[in-house]
Amino acid sequence: MVPITPSRSLITAVGRAIGDYAMIRDGDRILLGLSGGKDSLSLLHGLRHLQRRAPVKFQLAACTVDPRSPEYDPSPLKAYMADLGVPYFYESQPIVESASQHMKGDSFCAYCSRMRRGILYRVARENGYNVLALAQHLDDLAESFLMSAFFGGKLRTMQAHYLNDAGDVRVIRPLVYARERQTRDFAARAGLPVIYENCPACFAMPMQRYQMKALLAEQEKLHPRLFANLLTTMKPLMALQGPEAGEQGDSSAALSPDPSPARGGGELQGTRGGRGNET
Repeated sequence: MVPITPSRSLITAVGRAIGDYAMIRDGDRILLGLSGGKDSLSLLHGLRHLQRRAPVKFQLAACTVDPRSPEYDPSPLKAYMADLGVPYFYESQPIVESASQHMKGDSFCAYCSRMRRGILYRVARENGYNVLALAQHLDDLAESFLMSAFFGGKLRTMQAHYLNDAGDVRVIRPLVYARERQTRDFAARAGLPVIYENCPACFAMPMQRYQMKALLAEQEKLHPRLFANLLTTMKPLMALQGPEAGEQGDSSAALSPDPSPARGGGELQGTRGGRGNET
């Protein structure tokens, strides 16, 4: 398959985030959590592009967790990943079924997310991957920031780079400077085989995240630099170290001024040109 190159603005955003937060080091073995959505597929091709061109050498694989929901079938990714020649793990687990038996005080989305993360950690450990890459972008971080402030009474958002609770896997989010519209446009332009997840537990009723998304969209019409300003506001929170809130067995992140939670050799420096969070 001919390599697919993301847009320059998307590559710039990914490169800047990787450089700013020292996400990738020489010899890293990176496992990408691949749902098949536009964001994770965009990150897949962004990392493959950097793998071909960056002076720092790293290995890349991907893992899809199939929760056995009738509304979500990621199995077409198997043939696509085989064509790409990227090492690929496909984990089919009855998460939807187990949720009805074991869920206690959680939303289904929170339970499913926690179960998927645990499976990704297991696959990484069993196959010698020391870094887990996740595909949340700047819009996701902004929505999480508002949800935490509005409904949780805390200033918190997703971290860009941290060490998990067990201390054996670094978690990175190379899309934290990228906008959702960038991954959406790239996926459409490149004809990526996007798998749509239509879980009724997530979409049957308006959820807080979608309310925040709508609020941000309306405010951005009035204030075009809204997300640039939010990024500046969130950067200290994005750089917090220690396991992220929501990690199994952990309740909060520890403060640290050092943006690189693990020691190592050379680091992949990001492309510094451009704003990174603009289309």
